[in-house]
Amino acid sequence: MSVILFTLIILIGSYVAGLLGSLTGLGGGVVIIPLLTLLLKVDIHYAIGASLVSVIATSSGSAAAYVKEGITNIRLGMFLEIATTIGALAGALLAVYVPTQYIAILFGVILTFSAIMSLRKKAESVTEKPSFLAEKLKLYGSYPNGSGTDVKYGVTRVGGGFFMMLFAGVISGLLGIGSGALKVIAMDTIMKIPFKVSTTTSNFMIGVTAAASAVVYLQRGYIDPGLSMPVVIGVLLGALSGSKILVHTKSSGWLRWVFAVVVTVLAAQMMYNGITGKI
Repeated sequence: MSVILFTLIILIGSYVAGLLGSLTGLGGGVVIIPLLTLLLKVDIHYAIGASLVSVIATSSGSAAAYVKEGITNIRLGMFLEIATTIGALAGALLAVYVPTQYIAILFGVILTFSAIMSLRKKAESVTEKPSFLAEKLKLYGSYPNGSGTDVKYGVTRVGGGFFMMLFAGVISGLLGIGSGALKVIAMDTIMKIPFKVSTTTSNFMIGVTAAASAVVYLQRGYIDPGLSMPVVIGVLLGALSGSKILVHTKSSGWLRWVFAVVVTVLAAQMMYNGITGKI
């Protein structure tokens, strides 16, 4: 395969990854890593390094638009980033010592769990009354619903969400997926935050989480500029496109199905290749 064709495939795949990452809060890594490892036969450690760089690009590209529109809960995101950053550093240090096939299998298991959890609720369960801790920390907020009015929401079970974010950070550093999937699940299911707010707040957070992990991968020599550059360009363009679509979307039901279908297919592929030792 020529360098030009190799780069073109990465650019197109990265654009799709950035689009899905922006719409669902995944961060794009769930598409980038299977693309590089399964299709292009790139070593999974280098794929994770490139994915982490792409996650930073996704967050930078889409988070600004969401913050401007008033959807992102900045205060909540900054609070939860404390847990994800600590976890990300631990996960990145651990990744060096874990065999690649186990990383692939764990990747698939995490994505399958995320898909199941995202479809478990048929309707959003949003509370307007914040819990005691959420009220003290002022983590509640509101967001525009697209019809000229604001929807107010509260935040519950802050402790459970914080612990889940710590685990999400470890998975981010270990798998290079930005842990956006677990962050969305934590905020949407545990903390009872509207799905639209949880995806945008996840996009706001994943850049910081990925940056903490990327430092470790950079020191280990797993971030290749020639591989990371087309990934970043494609993901950034996809993230910008996704942010424009989500801002004008009133219903989040179809986002849940996109989320579930994409991660289920990729999870099956990663687990199969991990079990058979092809990665």
